[in-house]
Order: sequence, then structure tokens, then C-alpha cells
Amino acid sequence: MNRRRCPAAAAGATVVLLAANVAILTSSALARGGADALPPDLRVRTDGIDWPGFLGPNRDSKSPETGIRTDWATDPPPLIWRLELGEGYAAPSVARGRLFYFTRFRDQARLVAVRSETGEELWRSEVRTDYEDYYGYDGGPRTAPLIDGPRVYAVGADGILRCHRVLDGEVLWERDLHAEYGVQQNFFGVASAPWIEDDLLIVAVGGSPPGSPNIHSGRLKPNGTALVAFDKRTGEERYRLGDDLASYASPVVRDVGGRRRGFHFARSGLIVFDPKDGRQLDGFGWRARRLSSVNAANPVVVGARVLLTESYEKGAVLLEYDGDPERGATGFSPVWQDGPRDQAIAAHWNTPVYHEGAVYVSSGEKSPNAELRAVEWATGEVHWSQPRLGRTQLLYVDGHFVVQSEGGDLLLVRATSESYQRVAELRLRVDVDGRTVDLLRYPAWAAPVLAHGVLYVRGKDRLAALELIPPPE
Repeated sequence: MNRRRCPAAAAGATVVLLAANVAILTSSALARGGADALPPDLRVRTDGIDWPGFLGPNRDSKSPETGIRTDWATDPPPLIWRLELGEGYAAPSVARGRLFYFTRFRDQARLVAVRSETGEELWRSEVRTDYEDYYGYDGGPRTAPLIDGPRVYAVGADGILRCHRVLDGEVLWERDLHAEYGVQQNFFGVASAPWIEDDLLIVAVGGSPPGSPNIHSGRLKPNGTALVAFDKRTGEERYRLGDDLASYASPVVRDVGGRRRGFHFARSGLIVFDPKDGRQLDGFGWRARRLSSVNAANPVVVGARVLLTESYEKGAVLLEYDGDPERGATGFSPVWQDGPRDQAIAAHWNTPVYHEGAVYVSSGEKSPNAELRAVEWATGEVHWSQPRLGRTQLLYVDGHFVVQSEGGDLLLVRATSESYQRVAELRLRVDVDGRTVDLLRYPAWAAPVLAHGVLYVRGKDRLAALELIPPPE
């Protein structure tokens, strides 16, 4: 079970450098500091923060940056660069002047590093994939790369987990999670982003015993690998926990009562764990009865309260967590929860964003019934609801939400629970082969990213960088 694949043994794996200076920097950086040496910072813009993984550094889709453009009618965010991509729904990640995107061309899953401010390609690394989606969605990656100093991690829709060197793309280690842990292909492929906790890479795996039937049988059983922690430098397994199958939500870790606590919304419900030693501390069941239902939104943790939501039947529940295993007082108590009708929050795959006593979320499983909502955190009361936007992704910044619809529209909405206040809207149009077309096209399902004033958005086959915050004078 602890087999580790060497880079040389990865069939079809290739790494290509596209900038001559990278090779020079590689040898000099390794000579100075070895494998943990930070790569040179390529940024010109120094204000703002990096966005090293899914939903940002805190996995809450909130940015502390300020000074955004708000008058998009007369001063829209300029388009800095755009790239043509292949298949996939993965958001990009940004750190130290590099942007990493994960996509698929034909039978190759491709991780690409570019300069975040110009789009200039630095290197690419490819590995063969034969993933086919059960429901006909495209076969590209669903999971944003995760950057940790000198390393960047990527996990494909087929469960291939690879650790690359940021500087030049060299594959440092690789593991085939599906083969090693008995993972039966989920309905929509692997979509859960790993989490870095100190020296650990915590990955939602969700394997099954040998000889298990496929997930459509309804008889699939777990084998105690809902979460697996690997040494982030070597790929060696450090612990495993949780008798549950894979979901599409990503684990989050927070300080709760002075202790580090991990929260993962697995297929059957919530798992609470100690991220340092892998002890499972608690749990709470929350899943629809429908076989094809999914838990995809991350848990939203504020203080000692945890919000869970799904869109197939149950809606949402806000839990008070009073667990303290050292005192023997574990457990959850619901503060409020949705019934079968008139649900406050029924998020499909987008994670709600908490801000000043309210959560903002796209509620609804399908596009026609999806509504953008502001919901009171403490009570579940819906303050306002805006229909006819389709399913949306939200990013909070500077008193506003950047709202990206799945059809490719960008909205700027004031972050207030008093009423729906649209400040601006934008539909990007570009020239392609002499024709003016929409830059962002359905399905624009990747979460928007903001790093050092630049907004990165992805739709079908394209990635674009917009200057949301003007640089300092």
C-alpha cells in the first residue's frame, strides 16, 4: 500500500522547459538551498497576496486586497493576456509570479507554468490519461494545482497525484491513488483539492476493498482511506483515516478552541480529524438518499460552527461543534437545518462565502433554478435572492463580490445582506480569427482567482487575466 512511483517509471510522462533562463536558475538554486530552496520571485507587482490553491490561501474565496475598479462601464478591468486551453474545469493557482494551470490535450494531462503577469510559458509537464466521464462531461482535470514553496502538486481526474518542482517542472514523486487505494471511479472523477498542513499533504482518497463493484451498483464499501496524508517532500504515506468514500469537496483546516482541526465533507457526511496525527475525532452524517447525489461544497467553518450544504435533497445545516476529545465531550448540535422544501442553501459545487454574519452562495442544483443568495449565518433566514444568473462562483474582495456565472458573465455585487446591489457587469469579447466572440464560454465552472491585483478567470478552453486593481502610481 505504500508503493511510491518513481518519475522515471511514469509511462508517457514528459517535462518541457520553454524559457532558457529556467535551466540556469535550476542549477544555481539547488546549489544554494537544495530541494527546499524557494524559486526566484518573478513578480513586478508587489502589492497584494498570492493565491496558491483552490479558493485562496485560507480556502474561503476571500481576498484582503483593496482598490478594485468598480466603474466597469467607463473603466473596465483591462484584459492583460489570454491563453487557449484544452479540456478541464480546474482553477489556476498563483505564487511568486508564476501561474499554474492544469488542462488536458487529447490523452495528455498537462500542468503548465507561466509568468502570471504576462502569460509567457515557462515549462509544461504531461502524463498520459485515459479518463472518461460516466456522464459525458469532458475528461480534463477538475482540481486546482496546489503550490507550496518550491513544490507544486496536481491530481488528475483519474487519481494520478504528482509533485513537481516549481522551478523547472521536474516530477519529484508520483502516486497512482486509484490503483494503490482501490478507488472506484466516482461519477464525475477526482475533484477534491489537497491541503498542506506543515510537512503533510492531506488528500481526499476514498478507496474500497479489492474486488469492489463500481459506484453505480450502490454496494460500494469504503476501506478506511477517506483521507490519506503523505509526506509532502517524498510522497510516503504518513497516516490514513475515515471509513467513507470520495466526495468532490476539499478538506479545510482551522483553529477551533486553540486546536488545529480538520473538516472534510466526504460522501456520507462530515469527518472531523486532527490534521497532525490523523486521529478521527467526530463526524456528522449529511447526504441525500439518491445514489448519484454528491457532496461538493467545502465545509464553511466560522469559530465553533460548521455549515454543510448540498443540492440534491437535504439543503443545509449549521452545526455547533463542542467536541473536545481530551475531556470526552464530543458532538455536534444543529443550530438550524433545512427541511425538504423552501431550503435556505442548496449549493451544488460552489462553496458559500461567509462575510460579516451572512453567507453568500449560489443555491440550486440546475441552472434554471439557481439563485444568488444572502443568508443569515445564525438563523438560516434568506435576506435576498437573485434568480436568472445560472450557477455562479463568488470571490470576495474590497467590500464586493466578483460573481462569475457559468455562462461567462462577470458581475460586481456589493457585499451586503440588506439587498441585492449589482454594481457592474462585464462580458468579455475578443477577436478570434477575424470574428468577435465571447472570451469566457459555458461551462465557466472554475472558481475565479485574484493575486496581486490581477483577476484570473477560466471558461471553456480559455484562461484570461484581467487587471482588477490598478498598480500603484
